[in-house]
Amino acid sequence: MKLRPFRLTLLGLTCLIPAALGAVLLFLALFSWPAIRFNGIGFLLSETWSLGNLYADPVKQGGMLVPIGASYGILVFLVGTLATSAIALLIAVPVSLGVAMFLAEGVSPRLRGGLALIVEMLAVVPSVVYGLWGVTVLVPLVAHVLAPALSDAIGFIPFFRVTSGSGFGLFAAALVLTLMVVPIITTTVLDALTRVPREAKEAAYALGTTRFEMVRKAMLPMVRPSIVGAVILGLGRALGETMAVLMVSGGALNYLPGTINSPVSTMASFIVSQLDSAEQDPTGMAVRSLAEIALVLFIITVVVNVIARLMVRGVGKPARV
Repeated sequence: MKLRPFRLTLLGLTCLIPAALGAVLLFLALFSWPAIRFNGIGFLLSETWSLGNLYADPVKQGGMLVPIGASYGILVFLVGTLATSAIALLIAVPVSLGVAMFLAEGVSPRLRGGLALIVEMLAVVPSVVYGLWGVTVLVPLVAHVLAPALSDAIGFIPFFRVTSGSGFGLFAAALVLTLMVVPIITTTVLDALTRVPREAKEAAYALGTTRFEMVRKAMLPMVRPSIVGAVILGLGRALGETMAVLMVSGGALNYLPGTINSPVSTMASFIVSQLDSAEQDPTGMAVRSLAEIALVLFIITVVVNVIARLMVRGVGKPARV
C-alpha cells in the first residue's frame, strides 16, 4: 500500500503524453472544423491556394463567410512534403547504414567515440543554420554542378532533365533534409549495432564469413526493428522540418513540381510563410485552413508511425544467420 501513491504518480505522468497528443488533435479538429466544412475533399485535390480579395466585403458560400475568390487547396504542398521527404530518405538511409556499420565495425573503439560524437553534433545544429548554409553553399552547387550532372547522367528520364534553374527547389530541399536526417538514423542504428552480442559475431566468423558478410548477414538482421524505427524517426523529422526547407525550397504556390529542380513548398514551411498573410483575413477562414493543413500533417505523421509499429512487429522475429 505504501507504493500506491508512487505508482499513481507514475501512471499520471505516463498519461500526460497521450493526453497532450489528444489535446493537440482535438484543438486542430475543432479549430479547423469550419474550414473542413467549407473546403471539403477539394482541399486535398486542388492545386489552387488563394486568399481572395481581402479588401472587399466577404461573401457567404456554403453557409460560411469568406473573402471573394478565396480558394484553399493543398495538393501542391502535400506533393512537396512527400517528395522532399521521400528523396531525402532515399539518400539518407543507405548513407546512414554505411556510416553506422563503419563506426560499429570498421574503426577501433578509441576512434569510434570521437567519430560518433561528430555525427551526433550534426543532429543538434539549429535548422536555420542548415538553411543558411543551404542558401549560400548548397543552392549554387545544385544549380551549377549537381543538377546538371544528374541531368547528364539520367536526363533521359523527364523528371531529371534540367535545362536551367536557380538551384532553389525540390533537389536542394531534399539534400538539406538528408543532412538533417542522417545523424538521427546513424546514431540510432549505431547504438543497436554496438549492442549485438559478441557471441553472434563470433558464430558468424566461425562459419567463415568476412567482416562485411558478418555485419550484413548477422548483425543487420538482428537490428532490423531498430533500423525501421530509425527510418521512421528520420521521416518524422523530414515531414515536420520548417525553416531549413523554407529557405531553399523556392516557395512554390499553385505549381506542381515538373522536374527535380522545380520550386516546391511543404506543408510545414507553407504554414509558417503564410501565417502573417492569413491573419489579415477578417473572416478567419484562411487561418482555419492553415490549421487544417496542420491537421493533415498531424494525421500523416500518426499514420506513418502506426505503419512503422506494424512493420517493427513483422520484422521483430529472430532472424536466422
